[in-house]
Amino acid sequence: MSRFEQEVPSPFGPLTLIADAVGITALEWRTGRRDDTPVLRQAAAQVAEYFAGERTEFTVPVRLTCSDFQRNVCAAMSAIPFGETRTYGDLAEQLGVPAQAIGQTCGGNPVPILIPCHRVLGASGLGGYSGDGGIETKVWLLRHEGAAGLLI
Repeated sequence: MSRFEQEVPSPFGPLTLIADAVGITALEWRTGRRDDTPVLRQAAAQVAEYFAGERTEFTVPVRLTCSDFQRNVCAAMSAIPFGETRTYGDLAEQLGVPAQAIGQTCGGNPVPILIPCHRVLGASGLGGYSGDGGIETKVWLLRHEGAAGLLI
């Protein structure tokens, strides 16, 4: 299957959206090509609206190539509303799995921001973040969404 990329600006520097003909398959912190497909145009517009404070959820198609368990965790993360957070334990209880498995899946999220793993926190702190900038990026995203009031 073909692979397409589009670089988009962000407060953290360039991000690259990666897509196939069906949907977005990854988001990476790096410069990239500027391919032009309908899915990439839609995703780039939605990411720009998100960073401008004009979008609270993403509707662009995402295509995950992972296990059913990982899909379920990603669906649970995607269901966390803008401006809200859950703990790894909350998602673990919801899905009937250990919290550590939730953390591992968050750390391997191929589409951060679009699948909001930054909204998942540790029971007594922020937890980690796999995107470039680590915790600082997670803090920025939570502040951007107005979800950081009690934590930071």
